[in-house]
Amino acid sequence: MQEDSPVQNENTPDTSPTAQPQRAGRRNRLIVLGAAALVALGLGGVAVATSGTDHPAPAAVSLDAQTRAEAASRADRSIRESSTPVTPSLSPTPSPSAVSASPTKTAAAKAKPKPKKTAKPTPAWVDPMPGAAVTSCYGQRWGTLHAGIDLALPSGTPIRAAAAGTVTQAGDASDGYGNSVFIDHGNGYLTHYAHQSRIAVTVGQAVKAGQVIGYEGATGDATGPHLHFEVHQGMWNQIDPAPFMRARGVDLGC
Repeated sequence: MQEDSPVQNENTPDTSPTAQPQRAGRRNRLIVLGAAALVALGLGGVAVATSGTDHPAPAAVSLDAQTRAEAASRADRSIRESSTPVTPSLSPTPSPSAVSASPTKTAAAKAKPKPKKTAKPTPAWVDPMPGAAVTSCYGQRWGTLHAGIDLALPSGTPIRAAAAGTVTQAGDASDGYGNSVFIDHGNGYLTHYAHQSRIAVTVGQAVKAGQVIGYEGATGDATGPHLHFEVHQGMWNQIDPAPFMRARGVDLGC
């Protein structure tokens, strides 16, 4: 009597000799597909987990070594490229001349400073009463020598020193001169200012050219307010004031 062959259940694993190579081939294909997926995700290595097999997968090992080498090569190249020093671009530094040529400074440089007003120097000799009218010149008058020049302006007009010097007399000079001032100029010449209403200097005082020494009046023998101006070459040696003053740049009108 023939024995019945056992019935194969679909849940019973197939242990026939032909079924084992088929299962090994499917596992190898799964391993290759898993390794490729891991390499695509950028992982350096693939760990293939297999269970229940003692057979190596030559194709999977070969592919895994190649992908590892390629990944290592890319990583080494990226490290070298990132370590290459990058030279920063330097912005040009403006030169001092460019900085100094700014519009504001250029405009300030072009603006010329206004010249300072300076007082004109006083001449060595000046008119003792500028703008006065000449009423009498040096020379003979009424049978006697009129030893000076008479200059007339309203009473109280300031009288000025004709040149720098030292006051030697200040007061009534008698002989009809009334209130007078004598100034010694230190060069052998003196000037005399007569008929003053008020004297503004004292004996021994140093005065400058143009300094006020008194005020016009009619003291002494005078018919009206005026300044009687004389030049002495040595005391009481009167000379004509007109040419003397003209030689020093002052025209008294005679």
